[in-house]
Amino acid sequence: MRLETFNQLSAEQAQAAIAHCVAIPRWRQAVAAARPYANMAALIAQAGALAQQWDEADFSQALTAHPRIGERAAGEEKAAALSRREQAAVGQDAALQQALRAANLAYEERFGHLFLIRARGRSGEAILAELRRRLANTPGEEQREALAQLREITLLRLEESFA
Repeated sequence: MRLETFNQLSAEQAQAAIAHCVAIPRWRQAVAAARPYANMAALIAQAGALAQQWDEADFSQALTAHPRIGERAAGEEKAAALSRREQAAVGQDAALQQALRAANLAYEERFGHLFLIRARGRSGEAILAELRRRLANTPGEEQREALAQLREITLLRLEESFA
């Protein structure tokens, strides 16, 4: 989509156009309400500033749209397709898949939610190493790291929407 087109959409259409970026309705509403954007840099800056306001409730809401690392997102909607592409580097190595499953379960037991990471640009081994490293975080540290990862994922998806 072109930025000029996004700027001219109705509020509902604009929110729908970026719905695949993150499952946080108040963020989508705020991004749409701040239009028009002069350029992509302005859009990304505003979207990033709004994402800095996310809290634990927003994070929990967003997690509903994310599969476990190493698991393929089901469905044909845009968010599922993006997730599958983002996690493509995890690959089909059986030992890596098993290690990711075990580490995911340990993470979920420790923190009470899915492990979230910007998978794009990372190998499956790098993701596993990061998952294991983050298991040593305190709950507060992990909340901050997971939110930062969610912001990265969201802004990358937003940028791609206008590429």
